[in-house]
Amino acid sequence: MTTAKINRILEKAMPFFIPASVIVGILLSDYIKGYEYLVPWLFAVMTLVGSLNSNFISLKHAVTHPLPLVLILVILHIVMPIFAWGVGHILFPGDIYTITGLILGMAIPTGITSFVWVSMYRGNSALVLAIILICTLLSPIIVPATMSFFVGGNIEIDAVGIMKGLLLMIVLPSVLGMVFNQFSKEKAVKLSKQLAPVSKIFMGVVVALNGAVVAPYLVDVSWKLIGIGITVLFIAFLGYVISFLAARWFKFDQENTVAMIFTGGMRNISTGVVIATAYFPAPVAIPVVLAMLFQQVLASVFGAFIDRFYGKEEVVIGTEKYSG
Repeated sequence: MTTAKINRILEKAMPFFIPASVIVGILLSDYIKGYEYLVPWLFAVMTLVGSLNSNFISLKHAVTHPLPLVLILVILHIVMPIFAWGVGHILFPGDIYTITGLILGMAIPTGITSFVWVSMYRGNSALVLAIILICTLLSPIIVPATMSFFVGGNIEIDAVGIMKGLLLMIVLPSVLGMVFNQFSKEKAVKLSKQLAPVSKIFMGVVVALNGAVVAPYLVDVSWKLIGIGITVLFIAFLGYVISFLAARWFKFDQENTVAMIFTGGMRNISTGVVIATAYFPAPVAIPVVLAMLFQQVLASVFGAFIDRFYGKEEVVIGTEKYSG
């Protein structure tokens, strides 16, 4: 069986493979949670594979054509926190811990894994890289300011730790991949295709390890926990939908639309869990932890939606789309 065929099989299986990985991680938590230290390295490999299709010219183009970049930042750090605040007060009036957790889940920067999903579904990798970099760099300012504005809490951000993680998981492997593409484009693209199945398998491993992390928080199942879970799922789902509708409103092309869907829908949940457990009472962490459970599942669902949507609709090149 060829690499291309294996990759196609994995792509079609992603909507089932990722949820199954979450379940496996939870069930095998006691056996695999000790391997959580592998996650940054697996991320680095996935990022490297995805960045082999990009170069510095495409990154410059994303920065110098900033409309999609500005729009997604508005969705991430203004629209979604306000939405989480409103939903929290409607469904959990007086429960400041749950409300705080919902807001924190939307205030943290976009997820690093969005880069992998955007690459997988042939989106604008340079745009998502620019979004991840800017969101992460601004997070020490944006996250405390957002939480202070909505709930009056003062928190500290481990900016050095965040930046170290960013360098390892995103910046360094991305630069290596883009350099290789810049000087040897055909070989870089060929290598990316050969390693694509490995990247998808690593994604499953990462999701399983994250499932192992959240397992202890799901031991005592109550109606309130179920309600929080449904609320988190609804808010996260709306993040994807709002990002997609905004891209369609501005008539972005397929590459930029895909980039907006995943960066607008995903969050750096690992960072959120650390912030929640380190600087807030334990109940604040519950919505953030549940978001970890749903995030990759929703990404796989919207990945399937992207394939179906663009399989049926050919976007006309020209004035009817924004080329970013």
